[in-house]
Amino acid sequence: MSDTDYRELTANGLWKNNAATVQLLGLCPLLAVTGTVVNALGLGLATMAVLMASGALVSLIRGYVTQTVRLPAFVMIIAALVTVVEMLMQALTFELYQILGIFIPLIVTNCTILGRADAFASRNPVIPATWDGFMMGLGFLLVLLVLGALREAVGEGTLFANMHLLFGEAARSWQITLVDDYGGFLVAVLPPGAFIGLGLIIAGKNIIDRQLEERAKRLSGPVVAGSKRVRTTG
Repeated sequence: MSDTDYRELTANGLWKNNAATVQLLGLCPLLAVTGTVVNALGLGLATMAVLMASGALVSLIRGYVTQTVRLPAFVMIIAALVTVVEMLMQALTFELYQILGIFIPLIVTNCTILGRADAFASRNPVIPATWDGFMMGLGFLLVLLVLGALREAVGEGTLFANMHLLFGEAARSWQITLVDDYGGFLVAVLPPGAFIGLGLIIAGKNIIDRQLEERAKRLSGPVVAGSKRVRTTG
């Protein structure tokens, strides 16, 4: 695709075709690790890195891989990239890696990554494929952050707690206490809270989409019905 519409790729990744709120893919890690902002950010950055790198690599080899081994080759690339990300997290953010646990290796099974590799990266040049992976990953990351912030605020009364796990000791002071002596709301940090929070986010997106659609109809003006002259030949 020589005339790539980067604006369309951006809109699809962030909003119109968001992996979490529209395609509803990758829900297992999304719902499991979004108890706090730092957990959500760690998993979101790892997923975005794999999406970008896999898009670029799949695009590079697309002319050399036959149809029969295409999907196995894509899975091997994604698995290798996830292993690299996992080893980097073990070396640089070990405590956060221990908290995220099995959900880092499970990035391999995220249908968003394999789906974008097969549907877009394997049919487009490197730069558009990388941009598509970046925007899809950024859209997924933003949903993770919103859900993580919502659950942390309601469940624990704080924001940006334990950010030192990702950014080092200097980030310990980033924590914001919303309510002093907050007793906590257990449902928000448990799995039911993740489902409720994601449902609220999807509902909010649908409301915004509906309002934008109605506004577009109003701006386009009313359709005036009139007679049409029909020419017949024969």
